[in-house]
Amino acid sequence: MTDETRNGQSSRLMVRAANAAVAVAFTLILIKAWAYHVSGAVSMLGSLMDSLMDILASLINLVAIRFAVVPADDDHRFGHGKAEAIAGLVQAMVIFLSALFLTMEAGSRLINPEPVTEADKGITVLLISIVLTVMLVTYQRYVIRKTGSMAISADHVHYSGDILMNFGVILALVLSEYLDYYYADPIIGLLVAGYLIYNVRQIAQNSIDMLMDREMDEADKTRILSLIRSHKHVRGIHDMKTRKSGLNIFIQFHLELDGDITLSEAHHISDDVEAEIMAEYPEAEVLIHADPEGHVENISFKE
Repeated sequence: MTDETRNGQSSRLMVRAANAAVAVAFTLILIKAWAYHVSGAVSMLGSLMDSLMDILASLINLVAIRFAVVPADDDHRFGHGKAEAIAGLVQAMVIFLSALFLTMEAGSRLINPEPVTEADKGITVLLISIVLTVMLVTYQRYVIRKTGSMAISADHVHYSGDILMNFGVILALVLSEYLDYYYADPIIGLLVAGYLIYNVRQIAQNSIDMLMDREMDEADKTRILSLIRSHKHVRGIHDMKTRKSGLNIFIQFHLELDGDITLSEAHHISDDVEAEIMAEYPEAEVLIHADPEGHVENISFKE
């Protein structure tokens, strides 16, 4: 399978996952808005607000993914992958603002608690929401495993949290309606807000790492170094740099070779090393600079 074919399949999976997220979020907004109207529960409002943020974030994701999967062009020769990271930062901001609104609303209800009505209808809506969300996150997990998409991963984080949150809202409705414990509703609302803020940190950190060209994980770097050093003609390596942008990985390093070999031989060795890395990381773009062993130069990173 060629890189172009593989990237094409990954792109289609990412777009389908983003479309599925928008469709699910839109459905949840409709049924949760009705449930909040009949119950008046602030915890249900929190769940509704979360779904509103979900659809906004998923729409941003969809646009970003469609842009990120566009092949490299003359003006963007490293591709458009960082559009995913920008979408992740926008998601983090939107989720944070929704958490603040929910905190204020829950705080007000905590001071002046109100009874919840029509809890049974709200519980039915939440059970439907859980089923739909479980189906979505299962598909997202499959897409993430196939593509490693940051944007889909960010979506997966808060949709997965929605499942636990919906169970919490069900608990709040049961306690408020059937046991007359009115404080359960705003308390669950505050817990939901806290969970949203926790997610913000994770999404924002992953996005910033990509935008700031953070190095690959140590396990991946160790594996790459092992592949390079396994070639019998490689005498050393230095100044290895790695980064990720959307679906693509960029790896560059200086390869130390016998100074007496020809330029053609050095080229063939570099090609062999590149092929070894590409076999393990097919989405990578590898740039190799061949140096004669013992060549004195300013070395930034000695591997």
